[in-house]
Amino acid sequence: METLFKASKYGVGIDMGKDEFHVCISAIDQTQRVKIRATHAFKNTPKGFAEFYKWVDHHAKERGISIHYLMEATGVYYEQLALFLHQRQAYVCVVLPQKTACYIKALGIKSKNDQGDAQALATMACQQRLDAWKPITESMYKLRQLTRQHTELQELKTQLGNQLMALELGMYQSAVVRKQLTKLISEIDNQLAECAKLIEKAIADNAEWKRKVEQICAIKGVGILTVAQVLTETNEFGLFENQRQLVSYAGYDVVENQSGKRVGKTRISKRGNSRIRRAMHMSALQVVRYEQRPFVGLYERVFERTKIKMKGYVAVQRKLLTLIYALWKKDQKYDGAFVSEGQKKVA
Repeated sequence: METLFKASKYGVGIDMGKDEFHVCISAIDQTQRVKIRATHAFKNTPKGFAEFYKWVDHHAKERGISIHYLMEATGVYYEQLALFLHQRQAYVCVVLPQKTACYIKALGIKSKNDQGDAQALATMACQQRLDAWKPITESMYKLRQLTRQHTELQELKTQLGNQLMALELGMYQSAVVRKQLTKLISEIDNQLAECAKLIEKAIADNAEWKRKVEQICAIKGVGILTVAQVLTETNEFGLFENQRQLVSYAGYDVVENQSGKRVGKTRISKRGNSRIRRAMHMSALQVVRYEQRPFVGLYERVFERTKIKMKGYVAVQRKLLTLIYALWKKDQKYDGAFVSEGQKKVA
């Protein structure tokens, strides 16, 4: 005879979208049985948030039982709802998409849709003990807006520069178009300089940031802008428990193509935050150029083995990123003797 189901914990899975979010509320009992209580979709608006919060209260019938809300850190769509729940002292968890993807795969779920993802997240919230989410501070959020603006301006300048080059190499040139392109590039240069000054000021105004960034910038070839971009895209590495998670989040995790005796090409996944990889690209070139150890040695070993320069630089990017993570976590200055063994000790 089946025992009476008595909930010991509620899990609310939230699959966020731009215009709406799908929700599933599940309950788990002492025997680890999980039952779905209800599913629904709400508008991604303040009114939708209020309706959602009231709906959860209605379906979480047993009072005094903890409710864990779980969502993925995808884009910026989740931020307003997560803050809404956090301000109401709710237990909110935000996890990396890679983590939920592995969990869903372990459950044997093959179909993918918004409702199914919400149910999987609800089950995950019930079964696992996840750390509570802490919102990004206002100062860090504004710094992230500046670093992203700087990156987008740089990309726009490159695009306009290519247009100007194509114009000048053509059979005929329009003086009007040349003037407009030149003026736009000049204006972007001014905005880039303004962004860079504001980023440096934001770092300088925060004593902790200033100290830690200066310690990392002791690596010749790594500048304030690079470190600021990495910090803002990772919220000071707040979502990561170890280097492997960071490497995966940035898309530097290795994907193998091997079956039996056949060995295909090995590459990085690139399924991650492209802004971090873009930030690390120029710094990797610089540390090799300045012959910084141990990066130049790593580059030479990979290049000697593969005969592909870019693979060597990608290896340097990955090592440089994990080193920045380690120095930030340990609040330690780079002195040239900080090697892989020291990084492994960082939790």
